[in-house]
Amino acid sequence: MLGTLVNSASIFVGGITGTFLRIGIPERFKATVMQAISLSVLIIGFDSALKFKNLMLVIISLVIGGIIGEAIDIENILNDFGNMIERKFAKSGNNRISEGFVTTSLIFCVGAMAIVGALKDGLQGDHSILFAKSMLDGISSIIFASTLGIGVLLSSMSVLVYQGLITLGASLLQNLLTNNVIADMSAIGGILIVGISINMLNITKIKVGNLLPAIFIPVIYQLILKMI
Repeated sequence: MLGTLVNSASIFVGGITGTFLRIGIPERFKATVMQAISLSVLIIGFDSALKFKNLMLVIISLVIGGIIGEAIDIENILNDFGNMIERKFAKSGNNRISEGFVTTSLIFCVGAMAIVGALKDGLQGDHSILFAKSMLDGISSIIFASTLGIGVLLSSMSVLVYQGLITLGASLLQNLLTNNVIADMSAIGGILIVGISINMLNITKIKVGNLLPAIFIPVIYQLILKMI
């Protein structure tokens, strides 16, 4: 859990720093910086998405995961939480808390480093990937918070819960987590990051939150294979 704790703390500290930096930055600069970040996120997503091992499994996982996520309506749950916090800060004039929380929670949680790093932390006690991710996320949270504000700080809680659960559950799933399964999980995470980028660019609205269960479908598929 040490890697996840450090990762969560780096996002929180970076978020505080970025929130203070955003004061006095003209809106047109914030808009341009946000577009640059969105394009960078797009490239990161494609890089991970193209490293799949079983394309058909990735597609089926997205479909099944989407059905499960839509039934639970994960996206709405995330938005409701963000909106609740946003209402508490309404008097401060910060009306992008929900957007900052949902966007950065998804970016920090669904990437390959989050999945592989949390698994290595749980299986081998190896914190190196999450320590590296902490540096990247800390810098990213400064940039995100400078445009989206205090909502970015809240994503540190999402990372703590999400990566923490993967780390704690990794030992139970050790026999199922082959290199191919991890590669496909990471590829699905990359596709979701591409979806986040499309949302950030306002091209269309993809319910990325409702696709989150897709990441874990390859594990279930591997379990079925073991049972056959």
